[in-house]
Amino acid sequence: MNLDAIKQVYLIGIGGIGMSGLARYFKHLGCEVNGYDRTETELTKTLVNEGIAISYQDDVDTIDTIFHAPKTETLVIFTPAIPKDSKIKAFMESQGHILYKRSQVLGIISESRFTVAVAGTHGKTTTSTMVAHVLKDSGYDCSAFLGGISSNYGTNVLYGDNNTVVVEADEFDRSFLTLHPNIAIVTSSDADHLDIYGDRSHLLESFRLFLNKIVEGGTRIIKKGLEFAGQISYSGHEVADAYASNVHVRDGEFFFDYQDTNGRIDDIHLGIPGIHNVENAVAAIAVARLLGIADGAIKKALTTFRGVKRRFEYIVRRPGAVYIDDYAHHPEELRAFLTSMRKLYPTQTLNVVFQPHLFTRTRDFVDGFAEVLSMADNLLLMEIYPARELPIEGINSSWLLDKITAEKKRIVTPEEVLEFARNEKPELIVTVGAGDIDKLVKPLQTILEYA
Repeated sequence: MNLDAIKQVYLIGIGGIGMSGLARYFKHLGCEVNGYDRTETELTKTLVNEGIAISYQDDVDTIDTIFHAPKTETLVIFTPAIPKDSKIKAFMESQGHILYKRSQVLGIISESRFTVAVAGTHGKTTTSTMVAHVLKDSGYDCSAFLGGISSNYGTNVLYGDNNTVVVEADEFDRSFLTLHPNIAIVTSSDADHLDIYGDRSHLLESFRLFLNKIVEGGTRIIKKGLEFAGQISYSGHEVADAYASNVHVRDGEFFFDYQDTNGRIDDIHLGIPGIHNVENAVAAIAVARLLGIADGAIKKALTTFRGVKRRFEYIVRRPGAVYIDDYAHHPEELRAFLTSMRKLYPTQTLNVVFQPHLFTRTRDFVDGFAEVLSMADNLLLMEIYPARELPIEGINSSWLLDKITAEKKRIVTPEEVLEFARNEKPELIVTVGAGDIDKLVKPLQTILEYA
């Protein structure tokens, strides 16, 4: 496929974070961009405001006629999350269109560029966004396709004037195997997506295949302790080829020193909270030093980094009320998040609102979820968000709740969460999960800002 010839693009499942990035990319290139998604969200509303036409009906009559007949200047992209019985997808196939997965298009875009790819079952979104910000803020520049909305730039796609691209490399559906990175980072490889892989051994094999895709002369940067070989190991808490030391909190902010074979960078101020984000920063610094970016520019960029929407995001931060929202949906992500909360607010009552994501993930990691959620002082547990799945008998939030040992715990509806905030006026509350729990963010913000 010749991307230079593309004049119009239709995206089936345009509202996903990866698909919306491609929509913005092709709109930036001057293409006519249309798409379909099942649900209107804040993100799809933003795309519409940017001039992208979106339908929320799986109806072929909503498809503009310019997309009916296959042409060399027409590109149709779909996400694997789209149901197999989608009418729009079936129509496009019946018309003779070749349908490309998002990952295939991303692979084509990046194949002629110097590519920094960040993979991992968790940590990849923040790390890739951090790398992109350091490159942008330092003046090195880059383009980027990110798995979240950067708080610094208000978007999930960045456009640069050089040949460097930063890509979040997604292991779901083995999407990252379309990439050929010059620098590859692996942040984690905990068991996940077992509905796709079956077991962790197959997941690890997929990561090895990804690392084998690296171009000749490329560099592998691997978190210390993972099962993969790399030129650079990194850690946020122990000695490695690149590592953080003297990690501490001053006035509610994280500071640390960085060390690798080229020397130290002292007293780095990280613009976002979280022990796990110190480790993500170590990987980002390792990339920046490989690219020859000056230490002073790296320090400045990390101080000004504002993170990613829904990744340890402060929604309310005032005397008497702190509200943080986070996307964590795997036990190890939750552990890192809640551990950092305890370090930042050791004397506060920690109120946790959590929405499990997927029946299969809840089933596969129930003991891990139970252990980590027991760290809460008060747990408000929502029902499981099904996403692409049908219910599984016996797998529900009540089953999970029974295994949790937190002193105070209960099942709640979204309205009961808001009622709790209105009545109790908590000094410290967090919402956590990857489903539609984000719909609570604005109402909770309104309640807590004026409590």
